[in-house]
Amino acid sequence: MACVLLFSRILPFSHRLTRTSICLLSIFLSYLCYCALFPADTVMQKSGDPTPSCQRVLADGAKRRIQKSPSCVLQLEARPSSVEASRLKSDQRPLSTLHVDTPSPPMGNLKFGNKKLPNAIIVGVKKGGTRAVLEFIRIHPDVRAAGTETHFFDRNYDRGLEWYRGLMPRTLESQLTMEKTPSYFVTKETPQRISAMSRDAKLIVVVRDPVTRAISDYTQTLSKTPDLPSFQDLAFRNQSLGIVDTSWNAIRIGLYALHLENWLRYFPLAQIHFVSGERLITDPAGELARVQDFLGLKRIVTDKHFYFNRTKGFPCLKKPESSGSPRCLGKSKGRTHVQIDRDAIEQLRDFYRPYNVKFYEMVGHDFKWE
Repeated sequence: MACVLLFSRILPFSHRLTRTSICLLSIFLSYLCYCALFPADTVMQKSGDPTPSCQRVLADGAKRRIQKSPSCVLQLEARPSSVEASRLKSDQRPLSTLHVDTPSPPMGNLKFGNKKLPNAIIVGVKKGGTRAVLEFIRIHPDVRAAGTETHFFDRNYDRGLEWYRGLMPRTLESQLTMEKTPSYFVTKETPQRISAMSRDAKLIVVVRDPVTRAISDYTQTLSKTPDLPSFQDLAFRNQSLGIVDTSWNAIRIGLYALHLENWLRYFPLAQIHFVSGERLITDPAGELARVQDFLGLKRIVTDKHFYFNRTKGFPCLKKPESSGSPRCLGKSKGRTHVQIDRDAIEQLRDFYRPYNVKFYEMVGHDFKWE
């Protein structure tokens, strides 16, 4: 009715307007009439779903509650659905129970596990095969190991346990932390210091025929110091009389029984495992099986992980699927030994024999170094 009256008032002046003006004016007046006859809230209420806009506001949660129209609020209060009622109840839960979305940190910044003091330590011996044992056992998924020798208990003890812990890799609760420093076995203070850290620490000692080990030690030193005196000059005080110089470190390390006595003052024999350096070459899977048993690990490292490298004369790890080449120890491992006079070797065997026999008795195993 209002639109009819409005048109009747404007009609007498229509001859003064252009056709374009009349069209625009008609559209504008039609829009005003439409708004007057069909309010927005009425249209929303008469649609097929009476509450879609309200549901969208509720789905956004309490943060957008202020955006709800008065008609929406009245409509919901008059006739809430079962779904909306449950949502309203959830909005009334204590803040502590409401889920709040927080941005996730970038995956590259995540650090899993914690740095722990080692559960097991390879304490010796130099040139016995300690690097091989560490490289072989660390392919086990439950073992993480420090890559370099820390020398904490013999050279860096004054830095403290937290410094030592910082050198360890991150491990999960189910994983073992390991490190290896071969000089620990012959350092007098080391057993007491490791015991002070953990009386439950498991110790691994890789031993080898002391005569062969001494020659290997000398060969390594000679490669770094070409002007080194001859092996015989260093090994004997008087070779004609067969007097061995036990002050030379290469000779002293092989006195396994004397060093072990010091360790047994602080650790029971059950917590020390001895690996045969000779069998580590001929049967690496067998030696690693015993190491895994000692550490309480499932036997995962088996013979399928090894192959014998004839060039180096040493076992290597077969290449993993993700790598293009097998993993062998460095150039310093498996090098050809310096040739030593046969008489000198026999004199050293005579010297070591009583110490070897005592060592066999102490550990309950004959390594057959004769």
